[in-house]
Amino acid sequence: MSLAAGYVLGLAAALFAVGAVGVLVRRSAVVMFMCVELMLNSVNLTLVTFSRVNGDVEGQVLAFFVIVVAAAEVTVGLALIVNLFRLRVSTDADQVDVLRA
Repeated sequence: MSLAAGYVLGLAAALFAVGAVGVLVRRSAVVMFMCVELMLNSVNLTLVTFSRVNGDVEGQVLAFFVIVVAAAEVTVGLALIVNLFRLRVSTDADQVDVLRA
């Protein structure tokens, strides 16, 4: 049993839209960070879907590299969020200028 590509691409578009709205609406750095990760995962779903439709593995390899870059981004992003929380006991995105030296 296989899903049609249109359904999977619709799901990926919905996930991307939810992530984009979350980044634009929410002010918490943690929630914004999770929304960016949701957007990256929706792009990975799109890459894998097009790879499967075209019958090649290039999209899957590219999705793997996006996952690797996202893992590196998680380490740097979480370090910044922890540093922000230590300085201001809040993860409000409006207080990011506190990290300037």
